[in-house]
Amino acid sequence: MATIDQTFAHPELEPVGPPASAPGWANSAPLGLAAFAVTTFMLSMINAKLMPAAIAPVVFGVALMFGGLAQLIAGVIQFRIGNAYNGLLFTAFGAFWMSLWVIGEFLLKDITGPTPLATAALQGQAVGLLLFAFGAFTVWMLLAGLRTNVMVVLALAGLAATFFVLGAGNYNGNGLSIETGGYMGLVVAALAAYIGLAELSEITYKRTVLPLFPLAKS
Repeated sequence: MATIDQTFAHPELEPVGPPASAPGWANSAPLGLAAFAVTTFMLSMINAKLMPAAIAPVVFGVALMFGGLAQLIAGVIQFRIGNAYNGLLFTAFGAFWMSLWVIGEFLLKDITGPTPLATAALQGQAVGLLLFAFGAFTVWMLLAGLRTNVMVVLALAGLAATFFVLGAGNYNGNGLSIETGGYMGLVVAALAAYIGLAELSEITYKRTVLPLFPLAKS
């Protein structure tokens, strides 16, 4: 059955459109993407069983401060500079990470059954429901982002699939599905890192360094 250490998700990847600007504000997309990529990489290493589950508390701290708070701040800045799409994704998934931290640290233990096996099953179903819901949200944002670029579409599609696989693994207590979802999460984290580096390189080099392959016509 899934344990608390196995009930992490691979939150989210945020599409990045053309950098917006406002007086005194910079494009915060690289921050949001870095927060996602680093946190998801750490979590995926545990879910894929490439690192021991006993070190999961470290991921909880990163999920709260980097994947959660830093990404939430990045999303608010995106709203401020006029990018509502990125703003929604960064704030939503930042809040997801913070919610996951609260659930894992404080709330999951309150879900109990008549036996330890029943308790584990109920906790897995609760986390599975959370992952299914955010998987559906990711599909929703994928459909809205089909005119961004190829890398963003690939990342969101991979993220949605990761959510559903992890959701099924937690809901059914299937460790193999959770492990598979961990490897999928590593791929999604790599895509996020690529997009974030592409965004940051464009800012520092003042030109396109890593292509994102835009889908919308200029």
